[in-house]
Amino acid sequence: MGTKGADRKIDYVELNVQDIERAKAFYGDAFGWTFTDYGPDYCEFQDGRLTGGFARSHTVTSKGGALVILFADDLDDIRASVEKAGGHISRPIFPFPGGRRFHFVDPEGYELGVWSDK
Repeated sequence: MGTKGADRKIDYVELNVQDIERAKAFYGDAFGWTFTDYGPDYCEFQDGRLTGGFARSHTVTSKGGALVILFADDLDDIRASVEKAGGHISRPIFPFPGGRRFHFVDPEGYELGVWSDK
């Protein structure tokens, strides 16, 4: 994959986590992401469109940063997957101009959102 057209675009998202295996289990189960391990302290994830990483950290500051928002064709189905994988719904599904979304907190304490245009 080249970098043509990548200027000034978000290229990578990295989350500090205390437990890489727990993060992999949650995001793999909830969203079907795949992973490449790079030693005991780093793991890259692929969601099919974007890559990012989980970096092991003894301290995790999960509040107050940017809100990462994922897209889903079926919002109700992915909400159920998030809950089954151990996520906590922090803001139930709500409408907004352009669609609907919900927020959840993952096992590390990060809050993310999921939206759908349906």
